Amino acid sequence: MKAVVLRGVQDQIIDTLPLPNPAPGEVLVRIHAAAINHRDVWIRNGQYAGLKFPIVPGSDGAGVVCEVGPGVDASWVDRPVIINPSFDWGTDQKVQEPRFTILGLPHDGTLAEFVRVPVTQLAPKPTHLDWAEAAALPLAGLTAYRALFSRAQTKSHEKVLISGIGAGTAVFALQFAAAAGAIPCVTSSSPEKLRRAQDLGARAGALYTKAGWAREFGEHHGPFDVIVDSAGGAGFADLVDLAAPGGRIVFFGATRGNVPDFPQRKVFWKQLSLLGSTMGSEADFQAMVAFVAKHAIHPVVGATFSLDAAADAFALMESGGQFGKIVVEIAA
Repeated sequence: MKAVVLRGVQDQIIDTLPLPNPAPGEVLVRIHAAAINHRDVWIRNGQYAGLKFPIVPGSDGAGVVCEVGPGVDASWVDRPVIINPSFDWGTDQKVQEPRFTILGLPHDGTLAEFVRVPVTQLAPKPTHLDWAEAAALPLAGLTAYRALFSRAQTKSHEKVLISGIGAGTAVFALQFAAAAGAIPCVTSSSPEKLRRAQDLGARAGALYTKAGWAREFGEHHGPFDVIVDSAGGAGFADLVDLAAPGGRIVFFGATRGNVPDFPQRKVFWKQLSLLGSTMGSEADFQAMVAFVAKHAIHPVVGATFSLDAAADAFALMESGGQFGKIVVEIAA
């Protein structure tokens, strides 16, 4: 089979690999489309824990089951599915177990014509989604759903601020918040991304590159009951200022590093809840897929590439120029 293979740091090729054989409890999925995440770029650049090479990256994928391993019901064959990339979460809904992993490292991932995964990681592809949309959903959709609903307990009519709109997870958070009846607002460094966010239901947007943006935006549109962030860094202090008393700030990344001067006094005085979130449980994944189906949500696909052009997909992700998910189409 043809696959993207990372042979080492900054060593990315398209290679031909043996077809995987499903072990007991596993299935072989013919991938129709896969999607790129920042995680894949960080692995390629040697900026991720637990690196091993060679590895087929890719956490997001959708396709058709073409073979089942021992102990798996043969009725799975020919089913269109999406793959839950959150492996071995465990039984505690509050937190993942130490053995938790994500598809694409240490297990070979979805940027290949075929992937083998446990049958327990599959969900039926929502019928309203095409292959590219289905491939865009798993990792970012799961992360956004858990952050908004399992962790922050977002309710209808609450004001929600989503930072850094354009990235796949932030776009899902916007779509999910709007579908749930919340009042979503967004931030970005790009006026064009703010405009596109309004088309998806954002009530207002702010350029966080503008001096004094948080005070002005807060006066007109805040304060916010829920704030969703993946950047951290120095800008986190603005989010604390924008949070309503008793509000919740949920975050699942720190792309700008740790918060340099943590405003602890403001946090306790405003009775704020700071909520860390990572990926999600099997229950979160099933609930997310059901939510997408119920509300007929279409994931935003910002760009598509062929498998042979996967290097260009990685380059676009690294540049941050996309709005929505970057998808690699593999099978017709």
